[in-house]
Amino acid sequence: MTRLILSLLTAVVALFLVSLSLGPADVSLGESLAALFDDSYGPLTLVMQEIRLPRAILAVVIGGGLGLTGAAMQGYLRNPLAEPGLIGVSSSAALGAVLAINTGLAAALPLGLPLAALAGALAGVFLVMSLAGPQGGSLSLILAGIAISALAGALTALVLNLSPNPFAANEIVFWMMGSLADRSMVHVWLVLPFVGVGIAILLTLARGLDALTLGEDAAQTLGMNLNRLRLLLVIGTASIIGGATAVAGAIGFIGLVVPHILRPFVGGQPSRLLWASGLGGAVMLQLADIAVRVILPARDLKLGVVTALVGAPLFLHLIYKTRKGLA
Repeated sequence: MTRLILSLLTAVVALFLVSLSLGPADVSLGESLAALFDDSYGPLTLVMQEIRLPRAILAVVIGGGLGLTGAAMQGYLRNPLAEPGLIGVSSSAALGAVLAINTGLAAALPLGLPLAALAGALAGVFLVMSLAGPQGGSLSLILAGIAISALAGALTALVLNLSPNPFAANEIVFWMMGSLADRSMVHVWLVLPFVGVGIAILLTLARGLDALTLGEDAAQTLGMNLNRLRLLLVIGTASIIGGATAVAGAIGFIGLVVPHILRPFVGGQPSRLLWASGLGGAVMLQLADIAVRVILPARDLKLGVVTALVGAPLFLHLIYKTRKGLA
């Protein structure tokens, strides 16, 4: 376990440095890092501080949050197919952002889009918890999440369908593909509190998730308050996904695939998988963001497209391996 964590940490740091050194200008890593702390480099300092650094930080923070929420959801539901979007927060946040773009709020206010997305995420959480009820179990949570996700998706499609402005519709479509391009330190400071609080909450659930591997009855016998566990899980997941979606748009498959890849290395223990998946998610999103800038640097390839193209085949391969192992 220690070796795995150290390997993932090393990969995160190495990819962070690579991300800082990538750009259209042919500048060495040493010069790029020097410009990050020295104003005498002029335009290069501005590029490093306002473009490359925020993008690199967001890749680590958002990727880590997505990986962690995936592991927490799978541990709580004891279902390897569970992922953060299952409780409807991603769709609700996307609906809020879509409304901000379509109504012109995103253009009128610098932070109109991310704040609207956060408002949508909060509204989605409120509806999910209201539908699931205070005493509802994991099945109630799943059904409520699916219902809210379907409703938010339908409303998003309706907004697109009725949008009188083709430019707004185009912007909505591109935003929903997910991207870290053109983000600033303002976006970093906006997302950090939400993701930070969410991570802190989910990490406190480690003992409860381990107990749930024995079943709900056994977990309650061990003194676990399952209603409190569910509430904290939803709040932590909503905080991370709401913040991430508000800033980066819809980025899928990280919370689904990363826990699958790392589960064999931690013996299937949820508490260990939380830490590993957080670091693994950061690695995967960094790799995807680097690929976006290397493969088609002039075409603005979207991050969510890359994670889906890589994640879907990988997930199918994992399903095939699981079926083969059970045969």
